[in-house]
Amino acid sequence: MSSLTDIRHGIEFAHPDRVVLTLAVEPPQAKAEFDFDVAVVGLGYVGLPTAIAYADSGARVLGLEISPRRLETILDRRADVLERDQLKLDRALSGNNLALTNDKSELSSARAVIVCVPTPVDDFLVPDLAILRAACAAVVEAATAGQILMLTSTTYVGCTNDLLVQPLSQRGFVVGRDIFVAFSAERIDPGNASFEQRDVPRVVGGATLECEEEADRLLHLYAANVHHVGSLAAAEMTKLLENTFRAVNIALANEFADICSSLDIDINTVIDAAATKPYGFMAFRPGPGVGGHCIPCDPHYLLWQLRRSRVDAPLIEVAMTAIAHRPRHVVERVRDVLSGRGQGLATAKVLLVGIAYKPNVADLRESPALEILSELRSHGATVGYLDNHFDVVTLSDGHVLQNVTQPALFAADLIIMHTTHESVDLDWITTHQLVIDATYDRVSYPTAVTL
Repeated sequence: MSSLTDIRHGIEFAHPDRVVLTLAVEPPQAKAEFDFDVAVVGLGYVGLPTAIAYADSGARVLGLEISPRRLETILDRRADVLERDQLKLDRALSGNNLALTNDKSELSSARAVIVCVPTPVDDFLVPDLAILRAACAAVVEAATAGQILMLTSTTYVGCTNDLLVQPLSQRGFVVGRDIFVAFSAERIDPGNASFEQRDVPRVVGGATLECEEEADRLLHLYAANVHHVGSLAAAEMTKLLENTFRAVNIALANEFADICSSLDIDINTVIDAAATKPYGFMAFRPGPGVGGHCIPCDPHYLLWQLRRSRVDAPLIEVAMTAIAHRPRHVVERVRDVLSGRGQGLATAKVLLVGIAYKPNVADLRESPALEILSELRSHGATVGYLDNHFDVVTLSDGHVLQNVTQPALFAADLIIMHTTHESVDLDWITTHQLVIDATYDRVSYPTAVTL
Protein backbone atom coordinates (compact mmCIF):
# COMPACT_ATOMS: atom_id res chain seq x y z
CA MET A 1 0.00 0.00 0.00
CA SER A 2 1.31 3.42 -0.93
CA SER A 3 0.85 5.75 2.02
CA LEU A 4 2.17 8.83 3.73
CA THR A 5 2.67 8.65 7.48
CA ASP A 6 2.54 11.76 9.67
CA ILE A 7 5.32 10.93 12.16
CA ARG A 8 4.50 13.90 14.36
CA HIS A 9 1.00 12.65 15.11
CA GLY A 10 1.41 8.96 14.35
CA ILE A 11 -1.51 9.08 11.90
CA GLU A 12 -1.38 7.23 8.59
CA PHE A 13 -2.92 9.00 5.60
CA ALA A 14 -3.73 7.22 2.37
CA HIS A 15 -1.87 8.43 -0.68
CA PRO A 16 -4.16 10.81 -2.63
CA ASP A 17 -3.49 8.93 -5.89
CA ARG A 18 -4.57 5.59 -4.46
CA VAL A 19 -7.70 4.25 -6.13
CA VAL A 20 -9.68 1.34 -4.72
CA LEU A 21 -12.03 -0.61 -6.98
CA THR A 22 -14.41 -3.09 -5.41
CA LEU A 23 -16.14 -5.60 -7.66
CA ALA A 24 -18.31 -7.99 -5.69
CA VAL A 25 -21.22 -10.14 -6.75
CA GLU A 26 -21.75 -11.69 -3.34
CA PRO A 27 -21.20 -9.76 -0.07
CA PRO A 28 -18.30 -10.92 2.07
CA GLN A 29 -18.87 -12.77 5.30
CA ALA A 30 -19.34 -10.69 8.44
CA LYS A 31 -16.15 -9.97 10.32
CA ALA A 32 -15.70 -11.67 13.65
CA GLU A 33 -14.34 -8.44 15.07
CA PHE A 34 -13.98 -4.86 13.83
CA ASP A 35 -11.04 -2.59 14.62
CA PHE A 36 -13.38 0.34 15.32
CA ASP A 37 -16.82 0.58 16.87
CA VAL A 38 -17.79 3.66 14.86
CA ALA A 39 -16.51 5.46 11.76
CA VAL A 40 -17.68 9.01 11.13
CA VAL A 41 -17.56 10.23 7.52
CA GLY A 42 -17.00 13.98 7.44
CA LEU A 43 -15.51 15.88 10.38
CA GLY A 44 -17.24 19.23 10.01
CA TYR A 45 -19.56 21.02 12.43
CA VAL A 46 -21.69 17.85 12.77
CA GLY A 47 -19.22 15.04 12.23
CA LEU A 48 -16.51 16.17 14.63
CA PRO A 49 -18.82 16.64 17.65
CA THR A 50 -20.41 13.29 16.78
CA ALA A 51 -17.02 11.58 16.71
CA ILE A 52 -16.10 13.28 19.99
CA ALA A 53 -19.34 12.14 21.64
CA TYR A 54 -18.76 8.52 20.66
CA ALA A 55 -15.10 8.60 21.68
CA ASP A 56 -16.03 10.16 25.02
CA SER A 57 -18.47 7.29 25.63
CA GLY A 58 -15.58 4.83 25.34
CA ALA A 59 -16.14 3.73 21.74
CA ARG A 60 -13.22 3.18 19.37
CA VAL A 61 -13.78 5.83 16.70
CA LEU A 62 -12.36 6.35 13.22
CA GLY A 63 -12.83 9.81 11.72
CA LEU A 64 -12.71 10.05 7.92
CA GLU A 65 -12.09 13.48 6.41
CA ILE A 66 -10.87 14.08 2.85
CA SER A 67 -9.56 17.60 3.55
CA PRO A 68 -5.91 17.50 4.72
CA ARG A 69 -6.29 21.05 6.07
CA ARG A 70 -9.26 20.04 8.22
CA LEU A 71 -7.39 17.01 9.53
CA GLU A 72 -4.41 19.19 10.43
CA THR A 73 -6.70 21.67 12.21
CA ILE A 74 -8.21 18.88 14.31
CA LEU A 75 -4.86 17.28 15.12
CA ASP A 76 -3.45 20.67 16.15
CA ARG A 77 -6.42 21.15 18.53
CA ARG A 78 -7.62 24.23 16.61
CA ALA A 79 -11.01 22.88 15.60
CA ASP A 80 -14.06 25.11 15.96
CA VAL A 81 -15.86 23.23 18.75
CA LEU A 82 -17.20 24.16 22.18
CA GLU A 83 -14.61 24.40 24.93
CA ARG A 84 -15.96 21.30 26.67
CA ASP A 85 -15.72 19.37 23.38
CA GLN A 86 -12.17 20.62 22.86
CA LEU A 87 -11.20 18.98 26.16
CA LYS A 88 -12.91 15.74 25.14
CA LEU A 89 -11.20 15.87 21.74
CA ASP A 90 -7.80 16.26 23.37
CA ARG A 91 -8.53 13.25 25.62
CA ALA A 92 -9.70 11.16 22.69
CA LEU A 93 -6.67 11.92 20.53
CA SER A 94 -4.23 11.51 23.40
CA GLY A 95 -5.88 8.31 24.63
CA ASN A 96 -6.11 6.71 21.18
CA ASN A 97 -9.92 6.56 21.26
CA LEU A 98 -10.03 8.59 18.05
CA ALA A 99 -8.01 7.86 14.91
CA LEU A 100 -8.11 10.10 11.84
CA THR A 101 -7.67 9.18 8.19
CA ASN A 102 -8.51 10.18 4.65
CA ASP A 103 -8.41 6.61 3.35
CA LYS A 104 -11.98 5.64 2.42
CA SER A 105 -11.14 1.93 2.30
CA GLU A 106 -10.61 2.05 6.07
CA LEU A 107 -14.39 2.30 6.52
CA SER A 108 -14.59 -1.49 6.25
CA SER A 109 -12.78 -1.73 9.59
CA ALA A 110 -15.66 -0.14 11.56
CA ARG A 111 -18.73 -1.91 12.94
CA ALA A 112 -20.84 1.22 12.32
CA VAL A 113 -20.43 3.95 9.70
CA ILE A 114 -22.13 7.34 10.15
CA VAL A 115 -22.32 9.79 7.25
CA CYS A 116 -22.14 13.44 8.40
CA VAL A 117 -21.42 15.51 5.28
CA PRO A 118 -22.87 18.87 4.13
CA THR A 119 -26.01 19.04 1.98
CA PRO A 120 -26.01 22.62 0.64
CA VAL A 121 -28.05 24.29 -2.09
CA ASP A 122 -26.61 26.02 -5.15
CA ASP A 123 -27.04 29.64 -6.23
CA PHE A 124 -30.46 28.77 -7.63
CA LEU A 125 -31.59 27.17 -4.33
CA VAL A 126 -31.46 23.70 -5.88
CA PRO A 127 -30.11 20.87 -3.68
CA ASP A 128 -26.45 20.10 -4.32
CA LEU A 129 -26.06 16.40 -3.59
CA ALA A 130 -22.54 15.97 -4.97
CA ILE A 131 -20.81 15.66 -1.59
CA LEU A 132 -23.46 13.32 -0.17
CA ARG A 133 -23.48 11.10 -3.26
CA ALA A 134 -19.70 10.76 -3.15
CA ALA A 135 -19.70 9.97 0.58
CA CYS A 136 -22.45 7.35 0.28
CA ALA A 137 -20.74 5.77 -2.75
CA ALA A 138 -17.55 5.42 -0.70
CA VAL A 139 -19.48 3.87 2.18
CA VAL A 140 -21.20 1.36 -0.14
CA GLU A 141 -17.91 0.49 -1.84
CA ALA A 142 -16.27 -0.29 1.51
CA ALA A 143 -19.34 -1.94 3.04
CA THR A 144 -18.82 -5.18 4.90
CA ALA A 145 -21.40 -7.66 6.12
CA GLY A 146 -22.45 -7.06 9.71
CA GLN A 147 -22.11 -3.26 9.55
CA ILE A 148 -24.75 -0.68 10.47
CA LEU A 149 -24.70 2.29 8.08
CA MET A 150 -26.40 5.47 9.21
CA LEU A 151 -27.07 8.66 7.28
CA THR A 152 -27.41 11.85 9.34
CA SER A 153 -27.13 14.54 6.64
CA THR A 154 -30.40 16.39 6.07
CA THR A 155 -31.79 15.53 2.67
CA TYR A 156 -34.92 14.67 0.68
CA VAL A 157 -37.35 11.90 1.58
CA GLY A 158 -36.15 8.66 0.01
CA CYS A 159 -32.49 9.65 -0.17
CA THR A 160 -31.26 6.94 2.22
CA ASN A 161 -32.99 4.35 0.10
CA ASP A 162 -31.60 5.81 -3.13
CA LEU A 163 -28.00 6.24 -1.99
CA LEU A 164 -27.53 3.36 0.46
CA VAL A 165 -30.24 0.69 0.39
CA GLN A 166 -30.48 0.21 -3.38
CA PRO A 167 -26.72 0.29 -4.10
CA LEU A 168 -26.11 -2.19 -1.27
CA SER A 169 -28.77 -4.48 -2.70
CA GLN A 170 -27.08 -4.24 -6.10
CA ARG A 171 -23.87 -5.40 -4.45
CA GLY A 172 -25.71 -8.49 -3.24
CA PHE A 173 -26.38 -7.52 0.38
CA VAL A 174 -29.75 -8.29 1.93
CA VAL A 175 -30.48 -5.17 3.94
CA GLY A 176 -31.79 -6.08 7.37
CA ARG A 177 -29.96 -9.41 7.38
CA ASP A 178 -26.43 -9.02 5.99
CA ILE A 179 -26.10 -5.31 6.62
CA PHE A 180 -28.21 -2.62 8.33
CA VAL A 181 -29.24 0.86 7.17
CA ALA A 182 -30.85 3.71 9.13
CA PHE A 183 -31.42 7.46 9.07
CA SER A 184 -31.09 9.70 12.13
CA ALA A 185 -30.68 13.40 11.40
CA GLU A 186 -28.15 15.40 13.37
CA ARG A 187 -29.42 17.77 16.05
CA ILE A 188 -26.42 19.98 16.76
CA ASP A 189 -26.62 23.72 17.32
CA PRO A 190 -23.10 25.14 16.69
CA GLY A 191 -21.86 27.44 19.41
CA ASN A 192 -24.73 26.62 21.77
CA ALA A 193 -23.46 25.23 25.07
CA SER A 194 -26.93 24.98 26.63
CA PHE A 195 -27.51 21.40 25.51
CA GLU A 196 -25.18 18.46 25.96
CA GLN A 197 -25.26 16.31 22.83
CA ARG A 198 -26.13 13.21 24.84
CA ASP A 199 -29.22 14.93 26.27
CA VAL A 200 -30.79 15.84 22.91
CA PRO A 201 -33.16 13.04 21.82
CA ARG A 202 -32.34 11.34 18.53
CA VAL A 203 -35.03 10.36 16.03
CA VAL A 204 -34.31 7.18 14.08
CA GLY A 205 -35.90 5.18 11.29
CA GLY A 206 -34.59 1.98 9.74
CA ALA A 207 -34.91 0.27 6.38
CA THR A 208 -36.31 -2.68 8.34
CA LEU A 209 -37.23 -3.33 11.96
CA GLU A 210 -33.90 -5.10 12.42
CA CYS A 211 -32.09 -2.07 11.00
CA GLU A 212 -33.88 0.25 13.41
CA GLU A 213 -32.97 -1.96 16.37
CA GLU A 214 -29.30 -1.95 15.32
CA ALA A 215 -29.42 1.83 14.95
CA ASP A 216 -30.97 2.14 18.41
CA ARG A 217 -28.03 0.27 19.92
CA LEU A 218 -25.60 2.49 18.02
CA LEU A 219 -27.23 5.74 19.13
CA HIS A 220 -27.52 4.58 22.73
CA LEU A 221 -23.74 4.37 22.94
CA TYR A 222 -23.92 8.05 23.87
CA ALA A 223 -27.51 9.34 23.50
CA ALA A 224 -29.83 9.08 26.49
CA ASN A 225 -33.07 9.12 24.49
CA VAL A 226 -33.89 7.60 21.10
CA HIS A 227 -37.28 8.06 19.44
CA HIS A 228 -38.33 5.48 16.84
CA VAL A 229 -40.50 6.36 13.82
CA GLY A 230 -40.57 3.02 12.02
CA SER A 231 -39.25 4.02 8.59
CA LEU A 232 -36.48 5.84 6.78
CA ALA A 233 -38.97 8.23 5.17
CA ALA A 234 -40.55 9.32 8.45
CA ALA A 235 -37.14 10.02 9.98
CA GLU A 236 -36.05 12.01 6.92
CA MET A 237 -39.27 14.04 6.93
CA THR A 238 -38.97 14.77 10.65
CA LYS A 239 -35.79 16.82 10.13
CA LEU A 240 -37.35 18.67 7.21
CA LEU A 241 -40.33 19.59 9.39
CA GLU A 242 -38.08 20.78 12.24
CA ASN A 243 -36.17 23.28 10.13
CA THR A 244 -39.10 24.29 7.91
CA PHE A 245 -41.03 25.10 11.10
CA ARG A 246 -38.20 27.39 12.17
CA ALA A 247 -37.93 28.99 8.75
CA VAL A 248 -41.64 29.80 8.56
CA ASN A 249 -41.66 31.29 12.06
CA ILE A 250 -38.53 33.37 11.47
CA ALA A 251 -40.12 34.75 8.31
CA LEU A 252 -43.21 35.59 10.38
CA ALA A 253 -41.10 37.28 13.08
CA ASN A 254 -39.38 39.40 10.42
CA GLU A 255 -42.74 40.40 8.98
CA PHE A 256 -44.07 41.37 12.39
CA ALA A 257 -40.91 43.37 13.02
CA ASP A 258 -41.58 45.39 9.86
CA ILE A 259 -45.23 45.86 10.87
CA CYS A 260 -44.28 47.00 14.35
CA SER A 261 -41.70 49.41 12.91
CA SER A 262 -44.36 51.02 10.73
CA LEU A 263 -46.57 51.47 13.81
CA ASP A 264 -43.70 52.64 16.05
CA ILE A 265 -43.94 49.61 18.35
CA ASP A 266 -40.94 47.76 19.77
CA ILE A 267 -41.08 44.21 18.37
CA ASN A 268 -39.16 42.68 21.27
CA THR A 269 -41.66 44.10 23.77
CA VAL A 270 -44.42 42.40 21.79
CA ILE A 271 -42.57 39.07 21.51
CA ASP A 272 -41.67 39.07 25.20
CA ALA A 273 -45.29 39.73 26.11
CA ALA A 274 -46.60 36.98 23.82
CA ALA A 275 -44.05 34.56 25.28
CA THR A 276 -45.61 34.90 28.73
CA LYS A 277 -48.39 32.62 27.47
CA PRO A 278 -47.48 29.17 28.83
CA TYR A 279 -48.91 27.28 25.84
CA GLY A 280 -49.43 27.69 22.11
CA PHE A 281 -46.63 30.21 21.50
CA MET A 282 -42.91 29.88 20.81
CA ALA A 283 -40.71 32.97 20.62
CA PHE A 284 -38.80 33.61 17.39
CA ARG A 285 -36.74 36.76 16.89
CA PRO A 286 -36.32 38.90 13.76
CA GLY A 287 -32.98 39.67 12.17
CA PRO A 288 -31.07 40.51 8.98
CA GLY A 289 -31.59 37.09 7.44
CA VAL A 290 -30.85 33.45 8.16
CA GLY A 291 -27.53 31.66 7.79
CA GLY A 292 -26.01 28.26 8.37
CA HIS A 293 -26.62 25.08 6.40
CA CYS A 294 -29.97 24.25 8.03
CA ILE A 295 -32.76 26.82 7.91
CA PRO A 296 -31.87 28.54 4.60
CA CYS A 297 -31.15 25.18 2.91
CA ASP A 298 -33.15 22.26 4.31
CA PRO A 299 -36.67 23.42 3.31
CA HIS A 300 -35.45 23.66 -0.30
CA TYR A 301 -34.81 19.90 -0.30
CA LEU A 302 -38.49 19.42 0.46
CA LEU A 303 -39.65 22.05 -2.05
CA TRP A 304 -37.40 20.57 -4.75
CA GLN A 305 -38.89 17.12 -4.22
CA LEU A 306 -42.44 18.47 -4.15
CA ARG A 307 -41.93 20.36 -7.41
CA ARG A 308 -40.81 17.13 -9.06
CA SER A 309 -44.08 15.58 -7.87
CA ARG A 310 -46.10 18.70 -8.80
CA VAL A 311 -47.25 19.16 -5.21
CA ASP A 312 -47.80 22.74 -3.98
CA ALA A 313 -46.52 24.06 -0.64
CA PRO A 314 -47.43 27.78 -0.87
CA LEU A 315 -46.82 28.67 2.77
CA ILE A 316 -43.30 27.24 2.71
CA GLU A 317 -42.58 28.83 -0.68
CA VAL A 318 -43.59 32.30 0.55
CA ALA A 319 -41.60 31.92 3.78
CA MET A 320 -38.42 30.84 1.98
CA THR A 321 -38.79 33.66 -0.54
CA ALA A 322 -39.12 36.15 2.31
CA ILE A 323 -36.02 34.75 3.99
CA ALA A 324 -34.05 34.94 0.73
CA HIS A 325 -35.06 38.60 0.26
CA ARG A 326 -34.24 39.70 3.81
CA PRO A 327 -30.62 40.82 3.14
CA ARG A 328 -31.86 43.08 0.33
CA HIS A 329 -34.37 44.54 2.77
CA VAL A 330 -31.39 45.50 4.96
CA VAL A 331 -29.75 47.24 2.00
CA GLU A 332 -32.94 49.14 1.21
CA ARG A 333 -33.15 50.23 4.84
CA VAL A 334 -29.56 51.50 4.62
CA ARG A 335 -30.47 53.47 1.52
CA ASP A 336 -33.53 55.02 3.24
CA VAL A 337 -31.65 55.97 6.42
CA LEU A 338 -28.79 57.55 4.48
CA SER A 339 -31.25 59.36 2.24
CA GLY A 340 -32.83 60.86 5.35
CA ARG A 341 -29.42 62.38 6.07
CA GLY A 342 -29.09 63.66 2.51
CA GLN A 343 -26.53 61.06 1.42
CA GLY A 344 -26.66 58.39 -1.29
CA LEU A 345 -25.25 54.88 -1.20
CA ALA A 346 -22.72 55.64 -3.92
CA THR A 347 -20.81 58.04 -1.66
CA ALA A 348 -21.28 56.17 1.62
CA LYS A 349 -18.89 54.14 3.74
CA VAL A 350 -20.74 51.29 5.48
CA LEU A 351 -19.27 49.04 8.17
CA LEU A 352 -20.83 45.72 9.23
CA VAL A 353 -20.18 44.63 12.80
CA GLY A 354 -20.08 40.84 12.82
CA ILE A 355 -20.41 38.78 9.65
CA ALA A 356 -20.74 35.22 11.00
CA TYR A 357 -24.20 33.77 10.56
CA LYS A 358 -24.69 33.61 14.34
CA PRO A 359 -22.90 34.92 17.44
CA ASN A 360 -19.77 33.30 18.83
CA VAL A 361 -19.06 30.94 15.91
CA ALA A 362 -16.45 31.20 13.16
CA ASP A 363 -18.94 30.20 10.50
CA LEU A 364 -19.83 32.11 7.33
CA ARG A 365 -22.06 29.50 5.70
CA GLU A 366 -25.02 31.24 4.03
CA SER A 367 -24.41 34.33 6.21
CA PRO A 368 -26.68 37.23 5.19
CA ALA A 369 -23.71 39.54 5.77
CA LEU A 370 -22.00 38.37 2.59
CA GLU A 371 -24.99 39.25 0.44
CA ILE A 372 -25.47 42.56 2.26
CA LEU A 373 -21.84 43.53 1.62
CA SER A 374 -22.08 42.50 -2.03
CA GLU A 375 -25.35 44.38 -2.58
CA LEU A 376 -24.01 47.53 -0.95
CA ARG A 377 -20.91 47.37 -3.17
CA SER A 378 -23.06 46.89 -6.27
CA HIS A 379 -24.73 50.22 -5.44
CA GLY A 380 -21.37 51.97 -5.17
CA ALA A 381 -20.89 51.96 -1.40
CA THR A 382 -17.48 51.48 0.19
CA VAL A 383 -17.87 48.57 2.59
CA GLY A 384 -15.93 47.02 5.46
CA TYR A 385 -16.50 44.55 8.25
CA LEU A 386 -15.41 44.01 11.83
CA ASP A 387 -15.22 40.37 12.87
CA ASN A 388 -12.06 38.92 14.39
CA HIS A 389 -13.17 35.40 13.45
CA PHE A 390 -12.31 36.14 9.81
CA ASP A 391 -9.14 37.88 8.65
CA VAL A 392 -10.26 37.92 5.01
CA VAL A 393 -13.50 37.22 3.15
CA THR A 394 -14.20 36.96 -0.56
CA LEU A 395 -17.52 38.26 -1.88
CA SER A 396 -19.55 36.71 -4.68
CA ASP A 397 -18.03 39.07 -7.25
CA GLY A 398 -14.51 38.00 -6.25
CA HIS A 399 -13.78 41.18 -4.30
CA VAL A 400 -11.64 40.53 -1.22
CA LEU A 401 -12.22 42.36 2.05
CA GLN A 402 -9.95 42.41 5.09
CA ASN A 403 -11.13 42.65 8.65
CA VAL A 404 -11.16 46.27 9.86
CA THR A 405 -9.00 46.05 12.97
CA GLN A 406 -9.32 49.77 13.76
CA PRO A 407 -13.00 50.54 13.11
CA ALA A 408 -12.81 54.13 14.38
CA LEU A 409 -10.33 54.93 11.61
CA PHE A 410 -12.67 53.47 8.97
CA ALA A 411 -14.86 56.55 9.52
CA ALA A 412 -18.11 54.84 8.56
CA ASP A 413 -21.08 56.97 7.52
CA LEU A 414 -23.30 54.14 8.73
CA ILE A 415 -22.75 51.09 10.93
CA ILE A 416 -24.83 47.90 10.65
CA MET A 417 -24.98 45.72 13.76
CA HIS A 418 -25.25 42.31 12.09
CA THR A 419 -23.80 39.74 14.50
CA THR A 420 -22.65 40.57 18.01
CA HIS A 421 -19.98 38.20 19.32
CA GLU A 422 -19.40 38.23 23.07
CA SER A 423 -15.75 39.15 22.52
CA VAL A 424 -16.42 42.19 20.31
CA ASP A 425 -15.41 45.62 21.64
CA LEU A 426 -17.96 48.31 20.77
CA ASP A 427 -16.52 51.19 22.81
CA TRP A 428 -15.49 52.95 19.61
CA ILE A 429 -19.15 53.52 18.64
CA THR A 430 -20.35 56.97 19.71
CA THR A 431 -23.90 58.23 20.24
CA HIS A 432 -23.42 60.58 17.28
CA GLN A 433 -22.85 57.79 14.77
CA LEU A 434 -25.58 56.47 12.50
CA VAL A 435 -26.30 52.84 13.45
CA ILE A 436 -28.82 50.35 12.07
CA ASP A 437 -29.42 47.52 14.51
CA ALA A 438 -30.26 44.42 12.47
CA THR A 439 -30.09 42.32 15.65
CA TYR A 440 -33.01 44.21 17.27
CA ASP A 441 -31.02 44.43 20.51
CA ARG A 442 -32.52 47.63 21.90
CA VAL A 443 -30.81 47.17 25.28
CA SER A 444 -27.27 47.25 23.86
CA TYR A 445 -27.97 49.85 21.16
CA PRO A 446 -30.73 52.14 22.49
CA THR A 447 -29.90 54.95 20.03
CA ALA A 448 -29.78 52.71 16.94
CA VAL A 449 -32.31 52.64 14.15
CA THR A 450 -33.99 49.24 13.67
CA LEU A 451 -34.80 47.55 10.39
